Amino acid sequence: MKLSSATGGVEATNIMAIMAITETKRFEVRAIENGTVIDHIAPDALFKIIRILGLERDTHRITFGLNLESGRMGKKAIIKINDRYCEQEEINRISIFSPNAVVNIIRDFQVVEKLHVAPPDHIEGFVRCINPTCITNNQPVRTSFEVNGGSGELSLRCRYCEKITPCGQIELR
Repeated sequence: MKLSSATGGVEATNIMAIMAITETKRFEVRAIENGTVIDHIAPDALFKIIRILGLERDTHRITFGLNLESGRMGKKAIIKINDRYCEQEEINRISIFSPNAVVNIIRDFQVVEKLHVAPPDHIEGFVRCINPTCITNNQPVRTSFEVNGGSGELSLRCRYCEKITPCGQIELR
């Protein structure tokens, strides 16, 4: 069977063989010996988490992937950080933007600890209030929020103006 002239008369069986070979080739990211792997990140949260962790200024080897296939999430993002471990405060911040993320601690190429992030009850200083008249947007006052919703639809209540910020509107300060 011949295909249209767009294929230059190549037989369909040859095209299928080429496609099968191409589909088996994969790019793989090297495993890390020691460090942190943050997996199951919501794709729209990847660059916020990179900024939260200060990775744009970090000197460690960092690998990230965006819009990777995930059976659990459909699409996900991942970050691998060689020779660096996240502090609890950083993990708390990750949970605000990606509450289903998993932080894996790697030592000697083995996962030694797997942490499912959970939002804290209270956060300060790294997100802004959406109320333009809030004192935190007009004076040098550190933001402070009560975290509501935990594993459900997360929202933040400002300590000063009591404005509620829904998850989709949370912005870094």
